[in-house]
Amino acid sequence: MKKISTIRLKPGMVAEKPIVTKRGQVIAPAGTKLTSQLIARLSFYKIDTVMVQDSSIPEDAPEDLSVSSPEVTETVTEPATNSDAAPKEESLVEKTQSYSQRVKSTPQYQEFQRNYTKNIVSMKETFAAITSGRSGEVCANLLAESAKLFSSKTSLELFDMIHTMRSMDDSTYAHSLNVALISRAIGKWLQLSREDLDILTLAGLLHDIGKTQIPDEILNKQGKLTDEEFDLIKSHAKKGHSILKNTNLDKRIKLAALQHHERFDGTGYPRGLEADEIDTFASIVAIADVYDAMTAARSYRAPQCAFQVIACFEQEGFQKYNPNVIYTFLQRVAGCYNNSRVLLSNGVTGRVVFLNKNSLSRPIIETDGGQVIDLSSSANKELFIKSIV
Repeated sequence: MKKISTIRLKPGMVAEKPIVTKRGQVIAPAGTKLTSQLIARLSFYKIDTVMVQDSSIPEDAPEDLSVSSPEVTETVTEPATNSDAAPKEESLVEKTQSYSQRVKSTPQYQEFQRNYTKNIVSMKETFAAITSGRSGEVCANLLAESAKLFSSKTSLELFDMIHTMRSMDDSTYAHSLNVALISRAIGKWLQLSREDLDILTLAGLLHDIGKTQIPDEILNKQGKLTDEEFDLIKSHAKKGHSILKNTNLDKRIKLAALQHHERFDGTGYPRGLEADEIDTFASIVAIADVYDAMTAARSYRAPQCAFQVIACFEQEGFQKYNPNVIYTFLQRVAGCYNNSRVLLSNGVTGRVVFLNKNSLSRPIIETDGGQVIDLSSSANKELFIKSIV
């Protein structure tokens, strides 16, 4: 067994131990054969070294392949151990900034950014073509381009990139693209077929097409909306369905545009539908729509972290959203951030060590000082996770 620098890894080598990120996310289990794609992912997460089986190292590999450089001191295949000379503790701001900068500096993110920008341009052109009655093959082309964004990415990678991208563009088009990617992730968790995943992705891409018929000054208004303005914005669901109804698109795409603001308890709009009256794809897009909106920054509040959004869904989600979808969604999103470093509302930082299945937004935290805090305990009801760091 040898500890090898990531930059010297070769396809075909086999991991001796699980490969995990510094936030504890498992990238590959022990025994995984490395591929070029997997090695690129390791670079994305700044994984410096991997423990590799001796038998998988090519015979012609250089003898100095294993790590011996003094500056490479950390392995992320095992839990960190105490050192005699602990490094100076970074401030929370430094940790947050360094993580964001790490994501932005990787080739994977830069490629994602280029494809994301191209998709925004394509979406504008596609929306214009559809609203003018020239849908043709534009939707198929848009789906093919968006495939570059979700192809071969773990859920954590995808969500991290979406959250990093959102600071660059908060338009209807960016929101719709995010909703499409999140909807597709949900569809994969529900084990939908490839054909259904493609239809669901298009449903997310086009769900807000009706907003192209709403004046920008109302969509982007910073102050409180009047009742008339709010009614006009709510009309985007009907407007979107009206735009799509005469196209040859799948019926579920059209229903997602019409029904993504309907709620299972009948409190949604435009028709106040209940339960099974709402199309399943529309109910998936509805959850993705709310998640993206709540994790985005607004003029009146900071972006909410995943656990805060999970808490909101737990408070009302089981009444308002498709129960067959919402629990799977909450479990999987919370699972993405298991073992992640978090900041609590009292300023304490620590790591998520165990998810409480009956209260996913309130896991067990091990603080940096070694204290174990069960956020689901009544003694800690005032505490909550403020952000993921």
